[in-house]
Amino acid sequence: MREIHVPLSIDTYKAVVADAALGAGAVIVNDISGLTFDPAMVDVVVRNGASVVIMHIKGTPKNMQENPQYDDVVSEIFGFLQAQCKKAKDSGIAQIIVDPGIGFGKKLEHNLQLIKRLGEFSQLGYPIMVGPSRKSFLGMLLNLPVNERIEGTAAAVTGCILNGAHLLRVHDVKEMKRVAVVADAIKTS
Repeated sequence: MREIHVPLSIDTYKAVVADAALGAGAVIVNDISGLTFDPAMVDVVVRNGASVVIMHIKGTPKNMQENPQYDDVVSEIFGFLQAQCKKAKDSGIAQIIVDPGIGFGKKLEHNLQLIKRLGEFSQLGYPIMVGPSRKSFLGMLLNLPVNERIEGTAAAVTGCILNGAHLLRVHDVKEMKRVAVVADAIKTS
């Protein structure tokens, strides 16, 4: 069997799936529910010594885009992430990453505010991950289908990096790595 020398992540909110993937070599659980859909998830992550990405979602994947409402999208998501990070840390999870959940129960204006104010999440004290790649808010802005959103993704990735993102989930890895190199250079110059 060939060895892989990069950390593998499993994207699931089901503890049984996470447990199997961690047993097969994954080391990070990316839970879109922020540890809320499956009460056994925290125990699985702790028992396997895994890292976790705690993401925010409003609703469930089936209903998340049915007119999501917020009084202040950033402060409400900040509060959720803060509570879930405390739960994870208190349970013994050592490495935590936060993700405000762009596109998961958010309208166009919510996604734009999250990117613009992304730096506020740094107050949580954990690395920030975002996944703006090819999202529907880009399609709304550009009036383009999902397979034609690379430039919109590049702009969103740049905005995320300049506003504090540490990690990115993208589809077009080669192209977005190039975008990230330039955005990081701008940010750190």
